[in-house]
Parts: sequence; C-alpha cells; structure tokens
Amino acid sequence: MVVRAETTNSPVDAAAVREQFPILARTVHGRPLVYLDSAASSLRPRAVIEREREVAETLHSNVHRSAHTLAAETTAAFESVRDRVAARINAPAREEIVFTRGATEGLNMVARCWGEKHVLAGERIVLTRMEHHANLVPWLQLARRTGAEIAFIELTGDYRLDLDSAARAINGNTKIVAFPHASNVLGTVNPVAEIARIARDAGALSVVDGAQGAPHRSVDVQALGVDFYAFSAHKMLGPTGLGVLYGRRKLLDDMDPWMTGGEMIERVTWDGASWAELPHKFEAGTPHIAGVITFAAALDFLDELGMDAIAGHERAWTDYALAKLGELPWVTIYGPRDAHERTAAISFNVDGVFADDIAQLLDADGVAVRSGHHCAQPLVESFGVPATVRASGYLYNTLEDVDTFVESLHDARRLFEN
Repeated sequence: MVVRAETTNSPVDAAAVREQFPILARTVHGRPLVYLDSAASSLRPRAVIEREREVAETLHSNVHRSAHTLAAETTAAFESVRDRVAARINAPAREEIVFTRGATEGLNMVARCWGEKHVLAGERIVLTRMEHHANLVPWLQLARRTGAEIAFIELTGDYRLDLDSAARAINGNTKIVAFPHASNVLGTVNPVAEIARIARDAGALSVVDGAQGAPHRSVDVQALGVDFYAFSAHKMLGPTGLGVLYGRRKLLDDMDPWMTGGEMIERVTWDGASWAELPHKFEAGTPHIAGVITFAAALDFLDELGMDAIAGHERAWTDYALAKLGELPWVTIYGPRDAHERTAAISFNVDGVFADDIAQLLDADGVAVRSGHHCAQPLVESFGVPATVRASGYLYNTLEDVDTFVESLHDARRLFEN
C-alpha cells in the first residue's frame, strides 16, 4: 500500500513508496542506486511487474480475433484499459483513445494523417522553441512536403513560453499549433488551456506533446480544450513500447490510417479496402497486448497515490533540489526557479566540465542522470552549449537522493579543480 508522509512538507512518503520498486534495492559500482532519470523512463513498481507476469501466464492470446475463451478474456482486459484511459483524461468517448507505440508515434500520426490531408502550401504551423524532436521533426517534415511555413512561439528570459509571442505567431493562416505540456529539458509546465484557446480562436488545431505532462499532472482534455494529446506509458510507471493518442472524434473520423493490415479493416476485396470504425482503424496488426493490460496496474498505482499528491511531492523535492544546486556558484541551471511552475526535470551544467564527464562521474557513485541534448538539440544549443546534465525526480525520490547527488557533484567538481 502507498504510504503518505505525515512529518514532511511532501504529501508522499517517498521512502515508503520506494520500497515498492525492486530495482531501487540494487547497487551500481558498489553504491546504492540513486535513480534521477525518470524523465527518460520511469521505474516500475512491483505491482506492475507482477501484473505483466500474470498476463503472460494467464492471458497470452491475440485480441479482437478468435472466439475462444482465452481470446475473449484477453480482449475484454485489453479494451477495459481503453475505458480506463478515456475516463482518466476525461475523453468524451472511448473511441477517441488510440493505442500507439509511444507519444512519438502519436504525434507523427497526427502530422501524417491529419496534416498531409489538410495543411496546404503557405499555411502556417506554429511550434515552440522548447520542442522535443518528436514534436518538431514531424512538423518540419510536413512543412517540407506541403510547402507550409513554420513559426515559433519564443521563450521569455525565465524559460517560459511568451504568450505575446504566441498571439503574434498564431494568426488566421495557422492550421496547427503543436506544443509540449511540459518541457523535457527545462521542466517548464506550459499554460495548455490558454494556448489551446488562442489556437481555437484563430481556427487552428492544438496538438499537445503530453509525454512530460501526463506522468506528473492530472489531465482533462475537455477542460484543456485540446484537439490532440499524446503520451507514453513508460514515463508513468508502465511498460515501454506503448503510448496513447487522444483525438477529438470528428478529427479522427476524418483521418485516413497511416498503417494498414490486419484488424484495421472493415472489408477487403481484390480491388481495395474500407476501414474499421474508431479506434481500430489506427491500430493495425497485433498491438502491445501485454503492455496495454499491464498499464492498468501502473494507473492503479498512480491513482492510489493521487496525482495531486504526486505533484505536491515533486514540488517539495524540486524546491529542495533547486535550493541545493543554487548554492553552488559553479552550476548553471536552465529552467524556472519556481517549483510550482515546473516538473522535477532539472537541467544544468558545471562550469568548465563537459556534461558527459559529469554524468559518468555521478554514475561511478551510483547516481543515474542523463547528459546530452535530450532530443531537444536546437533548444539546448540556444544556451550556447552542446549538452546539459539532467537530473529528473519522480514519486520515489527522496530528499536524501538530492543530498547524495549534490555530494557526488561536489566530488566530481573537485577532480577538475586539481
């Protein structure tokens, strides 16, 4: 069971929660593992691991095809997760939930299946200066194929989206406004509803990369007023190779599938084919059955803890981490300093030391962080550096993790002073 903290300013007892994550009991280079790379992929609790094994032992059958009992039970379990996801994000209908291989596939699907059909030469696609490549490259490629133009919402000096810039960039010629719920580099949580409203007022569609939003915040697609929202299971305690694309039914109905084959058809003849109803026309072939069913266990874990509690814990953890890093004059932090306006993904650099060197030295102490451009190369290079170090916390990280991380950072710095 999840345990709540009673003596700290966090609503979560992360020390108790972490006991439910078996991998956190291991050591790395003889040191206890301190995992600070959840923005790349979160760890999985025992309940998710056990559910995955249970699915393999009791429900290993294909879905939507055979009439035997095992197939019927597997299909029912699979489709129940679609209902669960639809309710979780307040989608108006279960048919608006498409299972994908990840947020990347969902965003590419929108660019291919809606964008190529509706975006014309000279029309505008608006992006932001904080995009992950998954929500940048598909639109750049679409613009290249169609002759559309790309415009960007700029950043303010404190790493937020400039809403004045958004109002200027999103005009009557705009067809798509694509932006992240939260930045995987800066941690910045964006005003999704406000940007979606600006897009809607201009007659444009809003496409949200929710990979860094859904794991950390409650998502209500109707309240946000978005047209598409994509996220990944592996960043929210679930399996890899699985994602969700929410799209308004009218828009999905108007889109042709980008992959064809089994299951997504209504009828096939020697001369052509017609497509199945939503959402199946976008789910060609055998899906990630075990992953989808297992994802329900991850959602159970998150719901038991509560997304508001998770967000509160992350704020407390991030506030502490930012304060500790802020005491180091040789550390440059990229992102807002207010923990209420960001996630627990903190990018930084150490003066005079390559990001990869810092990451490797931290790893020697058992501290797992990421270094590089984080699949957001234009953003990182706009800081005048080729890479940053990113430490990203989640619901199982403690303040002691921060202390260990900062102590290791001090040790790494000393090596380059001598």
